[in-house]
Amino acid sequence: MRLGYFTMPLHPFERDTTETLHEDRQTIILADKLGFYDAFVGEHLTDKAENVTNSLLFLATLIPETKTIKLGSGTSNLSHSHPTLLASQAAMFDHLAKGRFIFGISPGALASDAEALGILDQDRNKMFAEAIDVILAIWEREPPYNIDFPDNRFKVSTQVTSVPSIGRGYLMKPFQSPRPEIVGTVVAPHSKGVIAMGKRNFHPMSANFLMDHWLASHWDNYCEGKNAVNEVANPADWRVARTIFVSDDAATANRYGRADANSPYRYYYRQMLTKMMMSKRHVIFKKHADEDDSHVTLDRLLDELVITGTVNEVTDKILALREKAGPFGEIVYAGMDLVDPQLGRRSMELMANEVMPRVNEALGLGSAINVDAPLETAAA
Repeated sequence: MRLGYFTMPLHPFERDTTETLHEDRQTIILADKLGFYDAFVGEHLTDKAENVTNSLLFLATLIPETKTIKLGSGTSNLSHSHPTLLASQAAMFDHLAKGRFIFGISPGALASDAEALGILDQDRNKMFAEAIDVILAIWEREPPYNIDFPDNRFKVSTQVTSVPSIGRGYLMKPFQSPRPEIVGTVVAPHSKGVIAMGKRNFHPMSANFLMDHWLASHWDNYCEGKNAVNEVANPADWRVARTIFVSDDAATANRYGRADANSPYRYYYRQMLTKMMMSKRHVIFKKHADEDDSHVTLDRLLDELVITGTVNEVTDKILALREKAGPFGEIVYAGMDLVDPQLGRRSMELMANEVMPRVNEALGLGSAINVDAPLETAAA
């Protein structure tokens, strides 16, 4: 199993923006030093608590500061820009990172972003599907392109203005051939989008704020998509994000990871509960779809969704999660605001240096931080 990192990020909005942006940079630099496999960074335009407005721009500042960690948009919101812009910007990023790039994509779910962009009344899922078709076509084709898919609002051509002898009319292709890995974040239980990912060889990442019992539905649907194109689903392609805090002692784990009023985990899930209730997407927090809303409380979310404890406790909980959810290939550690920087960084150190070697040893994969199981073993 591999170890990844994901941050929305989500900070108390009274904190200084400059300070939190640099805090998030330093956290990913630490993840690189600790051997994390990849790091995904989210983006929103109109959320004061989530301060990264462009994930590619933010991640570009980390290319010279990191050595091995793959840098992933988490996600690029495809409804927010013309696909020609996104295809060109992602391709350039891939060259700057010399292939240390993962293209994380989603429609863009924040309603206030959509309102600010004047697309609140539009079908952003449809815009997303149209945009990714065009992005892939740009990367696959040569100028003058003439991309004009039926029922797709985005048309791309340089036929009228192309001058091949001077390079005019050419759109950049990525460093990685034929393209970077494409990852889609999955939130909804039984998401049909995961079936489409399987068909198109995109890779799913299940959100850290989705209850454990819904996770197996993502793997089932990914397998369905792969089967539809006569391919075998590889567990290494499935990432599961979880909210984790590891401590040297159980009392600190409980206090900082759950009980303390100033716990960053408590703040995080208070924000997520409020946002999901407002958008009527809080089924992700339920035991079953028809469960009464009154059962969805902050304390239950902390109990169910935050993996806390000592090294041995967290190791056991991750192994139990994998047994319950299915054979995911990467556990993605969710970043929090550093209320206590020492505890936050120590948790990442313990996760990389102690928990992951024990997890992989228990899975019979040796004691490395990151390892892919053989396909036939992982699928068993």
